[in-house]
Amino acid sequence: MKRRHYTASIAAIAFLASSPAYGSTGERVLFNEDWEFVRATHQPASEMPPHDADWKTVDLPHDWAIEGPFDIRFNARTGGLPIVGTGWYRKQFTLPANVSEKIVSVEFDGAMENSQVWVNGTFVGERPNGYVGFEYDISDLVKPGDENTITVRLSPKDFGSRWYSGAGLYRDVWLEVDEPVHLNDTETVITTPIMGENEAIVSIIAVIDNEHGAGDLTQLVATALDADGEEVARSTTNLPGSDFSGPLDVDLTVQAPRMWGIEDPYLYRVELVLEKEGVQIDRSEFPLGFRTIEFTKDAGFFLNGRRVQLQGVCLHHDNGPLGAVANRRAIERKLQVMKDMGANSVRTTHNMPSPILVELADEMGLLVIAEAFDVWKLPKRGAGQSYNIHFDEWHERDLSAMIKQFRNNPSVIMWSIGNEIMEQSADDGWETGRMLSQIAKQHDTTRPTTAGFNHYPAALEKGLAAEVDIVGLNYTPMHYEEVRESYPDMIVYGSETASTTSSRGTYHLPLETYEKHPTYRLTEYDLIGPPWAYPPDIEWHFLEKTDSILGEYMWTGIDYIGEPTPYGGSDNFTNGYWNDDWPARSSYFGAVDLAGFPKDRFYLYQSQWSTKPMVHVLPHWNWEGRLGQEIPVMAYTNAEVVELFLNGKSLGKRRKGVDLVSLPINSSRLDADYFESPYRVSWNVAYEPGELRVVAYTDGKKVAEKTVSTAETPVRISLSADRKTISADGQDLAYVTVTVVDENGNPDPTAEPMIDFEIEGAGRLAAVGNGDAASLEPFIAKRRRLFNGKAIAIIQADSSPGKIMLRAHGDRLEPAEIIISSN
Repeated sequence: MKRRHYTASIAAIAFLASSPAYGSTGERVLFNEDWEFVRATHQPASEMPPHDADWKTVDLPHDWAIEGPFDIRFNARTGGLPIVGTGWYRKQFTLPANVSEKIVSVEFDGAMENSQVWVNGTFVGERPNGYVGFEYDISDLVKPGDENTITVRLSPKDFGSRWYSGAGLYRDVWLEVDEPVHLNDTETVITTPIMGENEAIVSIIAVIDNEHGAGDLTQLVATALDADGEEVARSTTNLPGSDFSGPLDVDLTVQAPRMWGIEDPYLYRVELVLEKEGVQIDRSEFPLGFRTIEFTKDAGFFLNGRRVQLQGVCLHHDNGPLGAVANRRAIERKLQVMKDMGANSVRTTHNMPSPILVELADEMGLLVIAEAFDVWKLPKRGAGQSYNIHFDEWHERDLSAMIKQFRNNPSVIMWSIGNEIMEQSADDGWETGRMLSQIAKQHDTTRPTTAGFNHYPAALEKGLAAEVDIVGLNYTPMHYEEVRESYPDMIVYGSETASTTSSRGTYHLPLETYEKHPTYRLTEYDLIGPPWAYPPDIEWHFLEKTDSILGEYMWTGIDYIGEPTPYGGSDNFTNGYWNDDWPARSSYFGAVDLAGFPKDRFYLYQSQWSTKPMVHVLPHWNWEGRLGQEIPVMAYTNAEVVELFLNGKSLGKRRKGVDLVSLPINSSRLDADYFESPYRVSWNVAYEPGELRVVAYTDGKKVAEKTVSTAETPVRISLSADRKTISADGQDLAYVTVTVVDENGNPDPTAEPMIDFEIEGAGRLAAVGNGDAASLEPFIAKRRRLFNGKAIAIIQADSSPGKIMLRAHGDRLEPAEIIISSN
């Protein structure tokens, strides 16, 4: 399986196959266009829907469930959307006659789930796991020079997931055509065993497949190229024999290597070329990043010899209003928002990541924990038909596939073999942990294994934690010191932390904790959560007390569809269905909402994780009917002092770390009712309309400021795009923020009018959203209500360049329009 990122279409196969070069060069092209799709929920598994069924044409990636509708018949735990059932995909394609002697493969980056594949009516294979990448050799099944049909059946099950999984061919599909003698990219391994300031050694184990014993193969040329494509090292190796098949060891020496890191993610690449009598047979590229990682029990994590605190986020795989589709721009935006918050690492919870996410992490300088499984043999409550059904048969193939796919990516620093698995408390759970760790070590010895444990102290006492190299503890910061004292050789980090819940733009008074709110909205003062949760401040307190802990992965960076804690129900008492608090159907955990808008908690983390001077103030300043009443005002900053002004009058300065903020807490993990936080500053302010401004100072000098103003009655719509120019590739996206403003241009943070959209030109309206976790409005639509003053409209480019015009209309509001260029 070649891991090159190409955007060519299937049409390229026909063109290249007829060209002289094609006979000597393997090609991998996107196989995403012009599929047909039909839902056939009641169709017997062995019968394909008839040709006169209601098939519709779709391009991949495609998530059939995101179109909805939301319905209380579906499980709110998985988003209240129709993920369950049977869907069929098929695609007709023609290959030129000269591929008859070549190796033809079809590759899936993921298929959700329980996939079965046929080519020209012959069954090819199946893969239960919806997140794993896999491929099939279909050389003997395709008809060169004639029309071929590939058919895929997918059947996600009820109680197969604990969150919204999506459904369908939601990641890229590829077609690859190779010579009988070709490079096996999946088995090829690239490491950097020696790195110094003056030179580095690149060790390559290149695997050559010789399918038909073809002769006359002569040499392998390995080249290292810098980020500008300039050659920095080359080696030519003669093959042991003309019919050689198997691994070939090659070393390259790169002078004065530039290191890959968080601030400077410099990427080289390795190019491998197979030659036969001087003619290129096959070519592959691999990412190459020079970096060292070291995990220590006493001093923490080191990247390139420098101590780095892991400032991590747990991320589910869905992309909000777009659903599970693995769109490159959607994932890039998601990661960029996390970097802006100050995050330097991502834990792919609780599943194998998209190749696109890992490629982008390489490019953007984010560290990745690639996680394989949410369950092993024992099922979790509410997910009795999940991977536990398939674990015994598939765990080795699936874990091996993930590691082989990503072991050459510098961003990946750990392999997670499980999350909160039920075997933690079993006497023999350690045996499964040891087996999985050994599988990981068979394929990669350069990275440690890990897992996230939430059964404390059972996971340690029963021996399972000892079977991984790095121990992840979920929601147990109050035990960090105890763990370090009892297990002094154990390397520990917080694999899930905080679990604070909130709804963007919502503020409830007085300042108090509660389990639920009847509005299905949770306060943004960043102090409430489910019973196991606690405010972020508490995690930082214990991390500072135990500085040998590697860092944390907060739950979660961004809201996700499904699992609407604290609403919905409990698996123990609702038989796995979370519909007791319908229409709550999405997560409240994120520091960023489902539409991609930062909540206040985004800035709380930024104040701890970022060094760029910043200050943030909350709440909004529209409090009609509360004139003269005290409003709690908080500021988050990484500066020393914050001064608050109301309508130009100073209300005093507060020093971070000295003027503590008393936070009410209600956590089953802590024996306290309040926490005195040194990570925030606050004032109680008698409300009067106008301007609320905070100014931050360090060493007596102003370094940052922020203002919120009272908005009058909204008079017009405002549209703002994250990018005004996008690529005409059929996939690229522009995210347009929709607000309403008063006559002075002040956005109204409480307005919730319905906005209608019209679009014309070289693009389409892919989805809309607003971050409301309890809205039943469809994501695939041309209208959206604002939620606490905001909504998002996502524009997707066509494959032809041109202008895209989006217009927005609302009742008694001046309309707006915006133009996006697609090039």
